[in-house]
Amino acid sequence: MSIDTGSTAGPDVDTAVDPRPPRPRHQRVARPALALGAGALTALSLPPWGFWPLAIIGVMLFEVCLRTAQTRWERVRIGALFGAGWMYLGMGWMVQLTPPGYVAAGLIFTTYHAVAAGVAPAGRWGVIGRPAAHTLVEAIRLSLPFGGVPLATMGVSQVGGPLAPLASVGGVILLTWVVFQIGFVLADTQPGVWAAIRQLRDGDRTVLPNFIGRIAVALVILLSFVAPSGAATGGTLSVAVVQGGGKQGTSALEVPSSLVTERHLEATATIDADRDLDFVLWPENTIDVNDLRSTPEFEDFSNSPIRDLVAAEANRLGAPIVVGITEDARADDPTARRYTNAQVVVMPDGELAGRYDKVRRVPFGEYVPLRGVLEKITSAVDQVGEAVPGTERAVLTFDVESQAEPVQLATVISWEVFFGGRAREGVTDGATIIINPTNGASYTGTIVQSQQVASSRLRAIETGRWVVQAAPTGFSAVINSDGDVLQRTSVSEQRVLYADVEMRTGNTWYTQLGDGPFIWLLVVVLAASILLARRDQATGVSGEPHITEP
Repeated sequence: MSIDTGSTAGPDVDTAVDPRPPRPRHQRVARPALALGAGALTALSLPPWGFWPLAIIGVMLFEVCLRTAQTRWERVRIGALFGAGWMYLGMGWMVQLTPPGYVAAGLIFTTYHAVAAGVAPAGRWGVIGRPAAHTLVEAIRLSLPFGGVPLATMGVSQVGGPLAPLASVGGVILLTWVVFQIGFVLADTQPGVWAAIRQLRDGDRTVLPNFIGRIAVALVILLSFVAPSGAATGGTLSVAVVQGGGKQGTSALEVPSSLVTERHLEATATIDADRDLDFVLWPENTIDVNDLRSTPEFEDFSNSPIRDLVAAEANRLGAPIVVGITEDARADDPTARRYTNAQVVVMPDGELAGRYDKVRRVPFGEYVPLRGVLEKITSAVDQVGEAVPGTERAVLTFDVESQAEPVQLATVISWEVFFGGRAREGVTDGATIIINPTNGASYTGTIVQSQQVASSRLRAIETGRWVVQAAPTGFSAVINSDGDVLQRTSVSEQRVLYADVEMRTGNTWYTQLGDGPFIWLLVVVLAASILLARRDQATGVSGEPHITEP
């Protein structure tokens, strides 16, 4: 078998007469199976499996499949199979929670990668265009559909590997592009860097796209070594993270909210009053004011008896307690099932010093998109309430005795930690620490919890801040600004974590720039690669190898 890298076949045009015999049946089956397997390998790079090189290997095998495709529609099918293997395995936890949602989400995201494979150019410029296209559809996942579903993302797969520091440069989008670009470059049949330089010096431009891809990756990696990562202020906050414990995989309908509150009060009561603490962190919605209502005299947390119990613990410890609450927000419509999901600060004197209401809601968990339409199809939507989204910035500010100035905590509640922009908002407003109160008690297994810890690690690297995560049944964790997990609880256990959390200031490049510039750069790269591929087609130049049988 010989390889001719100077084929004049255009990158997107089928020749009138194909001299090659039809592929044997086993080859027609092998390529789709390989594409599906490539997606599965990418999924296995995610937590809780978490072997980061599998993502790059999966992308390499995906490119091998794409390079043998003869038409655009073949590439679309390969992209769909790759996406299906990745998404349906990586989001397998959704089966237990919502089977229809699992099928629908997998289909939507599979379609994203099918479209990316079809839009990206073939030929030699594919090695540049394809990584850009597939990274762009991953960026779309951060916003569409339903405000974004950033689960099983490529960036999360790399948090335990050597590429993770790139998040401080360009967040999860840059990290995703680097993984795709490395995989596509390594799968290309072009020579190495030094051989490519010699060919370019001799006037051979067929190796130019691969060379550009390699140099771009190298430059980004080098930039990560000199990129700012924030700076320590010299101060620390002594924090207690409370995990009340309880059975994993149980819904709010199965476990009374009052029991959840009692467990967290019990765990808090184990904290020694002589311990010098700056604040205590409780998980998301550990107090359901409506569930605890025994008389009609109170309507919200501020005048509820449970506030007095929490304030008594804050007074005993001499430290504020940051608690997660839900409150009735039905107003004059008792059938609306509207509620708020907030984190509030209870001071030792009982005063409520700060409040943050969750902005990013979980689709089909905290609200139902297209509720009016779906209500006509199924009554299941009636089981999901309607959380009222917050409108304030993602920061809690309150006084602690050890600090001369009020402390500011970037606050991302549960689902919000999957979105880099939420933590970035709090940090750019001056926060020195990130807190992530969450509640994953309803999820069976540890896929979601593991991916959430990985997302918290990414947020730490992106912002140069420590992250403190609190969950009622696990995982609660303390993560430093390098993304290292210093402490983590087990599932279901009742435990209190104690940590001296470093206060940090300053910006990373990601907190300064956000996602926007990198998205637009990818759009430019994709558009340029398409135009250059069309120019090659018009001039009869192709760097795609043409394989002939002996």
